[in-house]
Amino acid sequence: MHTKYTFGKSSWRTLEQGIEREWLLTNGIGGFSGCTVIGDTARIHTGYLVASLNPPVDRVNVLSKVQEKITVGDREFDLACQQFLGEPKDGRQYLEQFNIDIVPTYCYQTDEISLEKTIVMEYGKNTVAVCYTVSGVIEPTTITVTPLFAMRNIDQVNSYRDMKHFRASTYGKTMLLGRDDDTRFNVKFHISEGRYFDRSLIPTSMATPNFVAEENQYLAIDSRNGFNGLDTQFTPYDVIVTVAPGETKRFYLICSIEDEDITAKDGFAMIQRYVEHMRRVIDLNPNKDIFSTHLTWAADAFIVDRQSTGLKTILAGFPWFTDWGRDTMIAMTGLTLCTHRFRDCEMILKSFALYEKNGLIPNVFPASDKDQPMYNTMDGSLWYFYAVERYLHYTGKEENFDFIRTEIFPVLKNIIQAYETGTDFSIGMDEDGLVHGGSELDQITWMDVRVGDWVVTPRHGKPVEINALWYNALKVMEMLSRKFGRDSSHYTELAEKVRRSFVRKFWNAEKNCLFDVVDPCEDRIRPNQIYAVSLPYTMLDREKEMAVVNCVSKHLLTTYGLRSLSYTDPEYKAHYIGKLIQRDAAYHMGTSWAYPMGAYLSAYCKVHNHSQPAIRRARAICSHFLDHMGDGCINGIAEIFDGDFACTSRGCFTQAWSVGELLRAYTEDILPYLKRTDSNA
Repeated sequence: MHTKYTFGKSSWRTLEQGIEREWLLTNGIGGFSGCTVIGDTARIHTGYLVASLNPPVDRVNVLSKVQEKITVGDREFDLACQQFLGEPKDGRQYLEQFNIDIVPTYCYQTDEISLEKTIVMEYGKNTVAVCYTVSGVIEPTTITVTPLFAMRNIDQVNSYRDMKHFRASTYGKTMLLGRDDDTRFNVKFHISEGRYFDRSLIPTSMATPNFVAEENQYLAIDSRNGFNGLDTQFTPYDVIVTVAPGETKRFYLICSIEDEDITAKDGFAMIQRYVEHMRRVIDLNPNKDIFSTHLTWAADAFIVDRQSTGLKTILAGFPWFTDWGRDTMIAMTGLTLCTHRFRDCEMILKSFALYEKNGLIPNVFPASDKDQPMYNTMDGSLWYFYAVERYLHYTGKEENFDFIRTEIFPVLKNIIQAYETGTDFSIGMDEDGLVHGGSELDQITWMDVRVGDWVVTPRHGKPVEINALWYNALKVMEMLSRKFGRDSSHYTELAEKVRRSFVRKFWNAEKNCLFDVVDPCEDRIRPNQIYAVSLPYTMLDREKEMAVVNCVSKHLLTTYGLRSLSYTDPEYKAHYIGKLIQRDAAYHMGTSWAYPMGAYLSAYCKVHNHSQPAIRRARAICSHFLDHMGDGCINGIAEIFDGDFACTSRGCFTQAWSVGELLRAYTEDILPYLKRTDSNA
């Protein structure tokens, strides 16, 4: 089973190079664990225990990380790695290897002593374990482990002033922690071996004012995105473990905010259970090649429980996104159907059906469950039809049609009626059968950045992908109506009207592609037109489909995605970096997005009739992503990349629709034809 990545010292020749790779574990309820491969805390959002207090939202950083020091006689080896404004801690010199085989392991070597550290979460719980194996000991040795507690919101930092609110106490091998000013934090920390040492007892001076906090951590990745803050962690106690000559010592630390006894838990047993869970998930996918395996493993991170419905949902991306309607419906085919997680797909469809309002499904669930979902999306509801059609395509049994007929079909009817008669955000159908939406400051397509009163990519009117999705939705309703014995004539007639209007209004004869928006007309070359070729039901003849694919190939294709705007456009932005205002200006004005690559691969294979040269080309593109999955977030696919020299991960370091769409396109449009070619050979 292809589930291992291994990195050596050439991956962290410098501190700057070492922070470019990060690992991620998730617990299925919105919580996660993550850090860089050298142990440097480079982001505000990551930590060893990021807990979800109200799955999958209300996330807090509980335990930032743990740091180690090895003492042998008068020799001391500090394994910690962290950047500050001044001199860094640079323990990467002792880091011999980092590998992740479902779970991450740091391998340190200090002269004769080997120390391995593995981090694991408990699936379904806000609990993390850090497990150690120490060997090669010749002289009496002391291992000092320092836990760094954050106990803050995921998107905020602590200062030294906050430390006055932090409290900690120990009894036996357990430490209890909390904050006087925030009752959400009732943290339990347990050690299997060793003793606690109170760091407030360490002698201080003016130069070293205290040891109960690690102040002014420099968050290097956030800094290049314009964040100028520093973080401070609470370090009340060390854990002291002694190792005798010739002894191989195994011990673990467990941190949790669960209301349960953690003293009976075994960290090494947690590793075994987590690995077994992931292998079961991977085994569900009948495709066992390396690309399918890695993406199936990656997909599991995004499928989580939603407490408000008691059902499953999909998180849009890590480390900060919650569940978004549009992203969910686009990602769901790859994440759940291609991986044969059919029950999860049913629950997600049902979960969003429960939130349908005025013909719209939520655009985004807020980071806190105290707030209401936002419905400012024109395409989320139309992508819902796509998800339903794909569900039936992959399952196809009568009981699955019964599920759609009884629980989903009424919602689909509400959506169609709302779009025909008009609903929120100026969404409605025009006399030509095409749908329009948006006005003034509304941003209701996926190109949705707005900064105050500045609408960066105004697409008010009739966007191309919206009307491609509208036609697809009408054809899905036609198919379902016939299947359920209903009158389908209205959907048949309206779909034909939409087809004629779409071809007449959207074809840009001058540029030999599709307009991005009509009424009013917007002729910038953007990737949205690719969906008029890739969706299950489409309206163009093959000549026009080929022209669209050729245009996208020429102007938008990069190694890891499609540019959001042609590089020939005067307003094209080549790089996504800097302060938020700079990044917002580039987000949909040239930045390369990974998720449309799935639609591009499907469209490319389609217009070339899935020929062997086309399949080989599509497969080669997928192989580039295998390389990317060993960079950035290990085994993830980033949200975005620069438009020029698309290489470094930008935005979320792993994104649901990036992973889902690559897996879908590979499963639907590449793998079956590879197998056919192999069998013919």
